Amino acid sequence: MNLGTVVDRLETARWLDRAGDPVRRGVRAVVRGRARDVLHGVWLGHPLHPMAVMLPLGTWIGAAVIDAAAAAEAGRGRGGAGGRAGGDARGLDRAATVLVGVGAAGALPAAVAGLNDWATLSREQRRVGLVHAGANTVALGLYAGSFVARLAGRRGLGRRLGLAALSVAGLGGYLGGHLTYRQAAGVNQAEPLLRQLPDGWHDLCELDALVPGQPTVARLGDVPVLVTRSGAGDEVSAMIERCGHQTGPLGEGKVTQVGGADCVVCPWHGSVFRLSDGSVVSGPAATNQPVLRTRVVAGKVQAALP
Repeated sequence: MNLGTVVDRLETARWLDRAGDPVRRGVRAVVRGRARDVLHGVWLGHPLHPMAVMLPLGTWIGAAVIDAAAAAEAGRGRGGAGGRAGGDARGLDRAATVLVGVGAAGALPAAVAGLNDWATLSREQRRVGLVHAGANTVALGLYAGSFVARLAGRRGLGRRLGLAALSVAGLGGYLGGHLTYRQAAGVNQAEPLLRQLPDGWHDLCELDALVPGQPTVARLGDVPVLVTRSGAGDEVSAMIERCGHQTGPLGEGKVTQVGGADCVVCPWHGSVFRLSDGSVVSGPAATNQPVLRTRVVAGKVQAALP
C-alpha cells in the first residue's frame, strides 16, 4: 500500500471528527469578523496560509543546510585543521539557532491562518487537514526542543531534533499538497467551469426577463451563469454561478448591499461577491468570482469569456 492510498483513507476516517469538530467550533467562535477575512487572505486575492508557511519552511531548511556545514567544519577541527575550523563551526551553530528560532516564531501566525481556512472546509478535507495540522504541531514541538538544546550548548542534540522536525514537517507538507492538489482545498473551484466555455459570444437570456436587482441563473451548455441587470438600462453583469470556495449555488443566495454595491451571499459558507465585477467582499472565499463579458444584441443578453 503506497502513501497516497493511506492518505486517501484519512478522508473517510470518521474517528477524526471526534477531535476535529470541537476544534472547528472553537476556531469559528474565536476568529470572527474582519480578522477572519484577513486570515483567509481576502486582501491578498488568494489564501494567506500558503504564503505564510514560506518563512518557517525557508528558515528551517536553511538551518538544516547550516547544520550540515557546521558538522563538516567541526569534523575538520577534530581532524587537525585547528581552532579556525572550530570557530567557524560555532559561528554556523549560532546562525542555525537563530534560523530555528525565527522559523518557530513564524510558524505560529501561519498555523492560525491555516486553522482559519481549515474550519471552512468540507468534512473530508478537514479530516486530512487535522492530521496535517497534527504533523506540523509535532514538528514545531521538535523545533522548540531543538532551539532550547542549542541555547544550552547541546549542539548535537539540537541538530538531531532539527532533522527529526524537518522530516515530520515534510510529512505535513505532503498532506498539505494532498489537500490542495487532490482535494482542491483553497483553490478557486469556479475556474474549471470557466474553462468549459467555448470562445465567442453566446446567448444567455432575454433582457426583458431580467428584473433589476434580482439575479437569474442561465446556462451556457452545462455551466450555470448568474446574470444581473442594473436598473432599467442595458447594463448586465454575469459571473459563474458556482461559488469558487466550495461550489455553493450563488443563485440560491441572498442579495444584499455592501458599500452601496449589490452583492450576493453564498448560501453555504457566507462568502460575499460584488455582482458587478465578481470581487470578493468577504470570505471564506479569498479569490474573486470569475466573470464574463456581456452585451445586449436585439434584446438578447450574450456572454463571452473575459
